[in-house]
Amino acid sequence: MVTIVDADARWPADFARIEEDLRDGLWSDARRIDHIGSTSVPGLASKDVIDIQVTVADEQFLERVAATLERRGWRREGDVAYDHQVPGLPTDLSEWRKIIFDEPQGTRPSHLHVRVDGRANQRYALLFRDYLRVHPHAASAYAEVKRGLASLAPDSGTYAVAKDPACDLIYFAAESWASEVGWV
Repeated sequence: MVTIVDADARWPADFARIEEDLRDGLWSDARRIDHIGSTSVPGLASKDVIDIQVTVADEQFLERVAATLERRGWRREGDVAYDHQVPGLPTDLSEWRKIIFDEPQGTRPSHLHVRVDGRANQRYALLFRDYLRVHPHAASAYAEVKRGLASLAPDSGTYAVAKDPACDLIYFAAESWASEVGWV
């Protein structure tokens, strides 16, 4: 079952500790390390799991960073993963490829997504976050969708699949907002 909890003021500090450890281990192989997902949006209810996006330059670095993370105890989920494809965005699977990890055993629950810079899924995560940060009413509505889905979904996979279209609707609004404010 998925459990949605009220926002926790400790989430940014939890991310900062994970980010510091990642920076120490990844050195210059990561272009950026970002706090993404619901725990990155102040006041937004969420699963109590910190989502992190590590952005790399290209496919070569994707596998290189993945190997480093595995050596540091991060647990890779499957061989190759893809984010869901968003209607109207590129259909080439390379735009949606990622490598996902769960936290090292015994550490704070976290999901780490390694994505390539400039790809559709890398932009999606950042724009989605930034839009919700400046649109608290949209974030509140999204929290209600998440709570409702959590009460209906029998597992986290079903929850995620059901949530994706709601996220896409937010993303489309975020793209309009981004063009208005010059978000890059």
